Formats: sequence, structure tokens, C-alpha cells
Amino acid sequence: MNADREGLTGLPVNLLVRDRHCVVVGAGRIAARKVDSLLAVGARVTVVAPDVGEELRERAARGEVTLVTRPFEPSDVDDAWLVITATDDPAVNTSVFEACESARVWANSADDPANCSYTLMSTVRRSDIVVAIGTGGRSPALAKHLRQTLAATVGPEYETLLELLSTEREAMRAAGRSSEDADWQKLFDSGIVEMVREGRLEDARELLRTCL
Repeated sequence: MNADREGLTGLPVNLLVRDRHCVVVGAGRIAARKVDSLLAVGARVTVVAPDVGEELRERAARGEVTLVTRPFEPSDVDDAWLVITATDDPAVNTSVFEACESARVWANSADDPANCSYTLMSTVRRSDIVVAIGTGGRSPALAKHLRQTLAATVGPEYETLLELLSTEREAMRAAGRSSEDADWQKLFDSGIVEMVREGRLEDARELLRTCL
């Protein structure tokens, strides 16, 4: 690995931001996408920008976000849990990052890895199943391609399969059995994914009982 890239090698995590205050600096197209992703997981979002597009104004009118229509000030991050910067001004990106570092707040700057304390990954979501793809900021296009490839592979049948497996796991625990002792790999090798994909749920449940 190039020594200059070592600072971007991090620990993949799933941040639980529901009901937490998150700040987005910037109000253009990219910022609007970041706001959408935060709202989708239940964050309380404040947008800070001198000029705000119609999409975000409409969200504010519906009470979905809070708008602060002025340039960024360091105090904007004081009560934030995490911050995303989406501007085309390197000076603003640096100012936000420095304020976040001082306040010990997580900071991400779109397409500006030097001003990040965390990076965002491209994701495929199927209910509680999340597959994350990262390239260390080197190629967002490759991350997008991999996401599209995985989205075609990890189809909606996995949401149904997750419900089946979770229900069986809880039943085993309620019966005093350890789910760690079950031969889960035998289950997958026996074609349960294909059964669920084809809508053969009773066959899948029978296979569950046979294998576990």
C-alpha cells in the first residue's frame, strides 16, 4: 500500500444515527443526496449553507430538516454527532474538518479525503442486510459498479430468508438450544436460497427443520 493511503485504511462500522443530530454543510445536489441518506436512517439533520436549493427548502418546509442559511461557522458542529461537508470550496472543507477535530465530532468531506475522519461507503441494503463497498476514495466509479453488481446478486429473496433464519434462531434459543451448534452451512449448501427465490417457502421451512 502507498504510504500516503495508510490514513484512509479504517475500521468498517455501522453508525447508529437515529435521533442523533447530524449536520450537512452545503446545499447542492450532492448535499441533498447526503441529507436523503441520513434521513433514511432516522437522523435529525441540520443543513448549513448560504444558498439552498429548492429540494432542501421543500424538505425544510415539511419539517424534515432544519436550515441555517448562512456561511459555516465553527460553532455549527458543537452539538453535532457527525458532520458531512458537500461543497466545492476547499477552504470551507478544511474549516469544517478543523472545527470537527477540535470538537471531537466525526467529519466527512465529499471527494476530499484529506478532510475526513470517516469515509462513506457505497451500500446495498436488503432489510437489515447491509453490504458495504469502499475503495479508500480512489475510485467512486468502481464502488458504484460493485454496488450495482452486488445488488443484482443479493436480491429481495434475502430479505425473506433473513426473516426465516431469524425466526428459527429465536425458536432454537427459546428451546434452550445454542444457535452456534447448528449446521448453517449445510442449510445454504442444500439450496435454501434458491427455494426462497422461487417462492417455495414451505420447502424452505422444511429444509430448515431438517438441517437444524
